[in-house]
Amino acid sequence: MKTLDRYEKHVLAAFEAGKLTSTVTSEAALRRYREYARATLSKNKRVNIRLSTPDLSEIQSRAAEEGIPYQTLIASVLHKFVAGRFAEKPSRLATRASGRGKKRRAA
Repeated sequence: MKTLDRYEKHVLAAFEAGKLTSTVTSEAALRRYREYARATLSKNKRVNIRLSTPDLSEIQSRAAEEGIPYQTLIASVLHKFVAGRFAEKPSRLATRASGRGKKRRAA
């Protein structure tokens, strides 16, 4: 499991000391957020996909970087994409060259 950085340790200590308070101001908002959580965690369909070996390796590396299983990372990326909230952040790992962006030589 991923070790906590200084900020995460600070947040955990505040939580354990009971110093954190909810930012949810209404019961309706709380119900809405609970429903979001239920919908996000509800997984009732199975999907099989084929990936290239380099793509799968990179996904697995990024998942390890985040400290989560690679299938969870894939599901999270897909969920954020369909919800319109997907925003890619650069990886700390070196990315492989995809060959995209290279100009093709005239034959």
